[in-house]
Amino acid sequence: MESPGLSQLTPLYTDLYQLTMAQGYFLTGRHRQHAVFDLFFRSNPFKGGYLLAVGMDEALRVLSGLRFQRQDLAYLKRLGFAPSFLTYLERFRFRLSAESVIEGEVVFPREPLLRVEGSLLECQLAETLLINFVHFPSLVATKASRIVRAAEGRSVLEFGLRRAQGLAGIAASRAAYIGGVDGTSNVMCGQIYGVPVFGTQAHSWIQAIRDEKKAFLEFSRIQREKTVLLIDTYNTLKSGLPHLLQTLQILRREGIAIRGVRIDSGDLAYLSKKLRAALDEAGYPEILIFASGSLDEYIIESLLKQNARIDGFGVGTKLSTAYDEPALDMVYKLCMIEGHSEIKISDNLEKMNEPGRKRTWRFYSDSKQFLLDAIGMEDESKPGKVIHPFFEYATTPVRGLKGEVLLRQVMKNGKFLLKGQGVEQARAYARERLALLPDEHKRFYYPHTYRVGITQKLFRMKEKLFAKRSKEYTSA
Repeated sequence: MESPGLSQLTPLYTDLYQLTMAQGYFLTGRHRQHAVFDLFFRSNPFKGGYLLAVGMDEALRVLSGLRFQRQDLAYLKRLGFAPSFLTYLERFRFRLSAESVIEGEVVFPREPLLRVEGSLLECQLAETLLINFVHFPSLVATKASRIVRAAEGRSVLEFGLRRAQGLAGIAASRAAYIGGVDGTSNVMCGQIYGVPVFGTQAHSWIQAIRDEKKAFLEFSRIQREKTVLLIDTYNTLKSGLPHLLQTLQILRREGIAIRGVRIDSGDLAYLSKKLRAALDEAGYPEILIFASGSLDEYIIESLLKQNARIDGFGVGTKLSTAYDEPALDMVYKLCMIEGHSEIKISDNLEKMNEPGRKRTWRFYSDSKQFLLDAIGMEDESKPGKVIHPFFEYATTPVRGLKGEVLLRQVMKNGKFLLKGQGVEQARAYARERLALLPDEHKRFYYPHTYRVGITQKLFRMKEKLFAKRSKEYTSA
């Protein structure tokens, strides 16, 4: 089952300049030139040390089925596009080939997450959708992995649909699950992707019944062992806790054992300690305490340092909107045209791309953890040394180290090749790969920079192209 809205997408889900460039390629006879583009990002989000790559498979699956419909062409005609170009678009189909990292892969700045090749026109038309489908889910998955790490094995649920950006809330819930949360409140995400769904109750339930104890009893008798009661509607310790204990006594006589309680406001560390002590003293050590309310990895880390007695966290806005960094510096750059490698020149070295058709190797340390990555030419064998992208004197020998190639083919001539790979596989893969990333790259404050270098062959090509293009623009 597709996410709502995806089946209604057309190639007009793009920026206008993609279409005007596509028309320009067509009218000047360049549209069939063979092109290669890389999708990558320039800096890690959340001041962190890595990114979890999510969304590539879904982007390519959607792209493979896009067609210009009659109403799309009528709209483009009203915008002034040439009749001959519109006639061409009537029969247009994406015939791209693509290589991608596995969904849930741990990736780093500058290395390709996705390599796309095909005609110049279709590669250009793919850009906006690819960035749109990959950058936001990758942000949310990465944020989720950080929050799960902060929780130190305690349950984490994603509760952010109401604050998410429209239908992007479905992609956010899916990405959060891949990133490691145990489930979501988002029922449609559960239906579409099989993500486990969870929920408690809102303050409005208590307010609508106007009797806190009665509200607890009625809800518990309906939900029974799935019940999690919200106890901070009026006053957690003076109202919620006494009514909770009275309710538990009645339920015990009725043979009903609830799952837990939730607090959504106040001093969560202090309140959780008081609640735990009261529940244990009353003979209910099995009842779990859940917390919610503007949580993120930093607040959760702080709560646990204060020895908060919290068994699980519901995280909403800060996760589902990638609140502290809602956009990733992701780019899509031409690296080859008609068999010739291309490079973008910039006064800012970080904005230069790596030219040519490439592959990425990941090398492992003696302790079998990730050590560094190397970007090289596709026709190269595994390199013996890795060079800093800008400074040739900074090298690292890797001969003899175990290494693997990260990109694998996922689309060929417009046909999406992956079958039956879903969120459970991506979630398991993300967990496995994060376990191989040394802790110094996962810390929240001043993480160690993971090394991504290039091969000597790529360095020389880059140097040659830089000199050539620099000479051209200085003599112009």
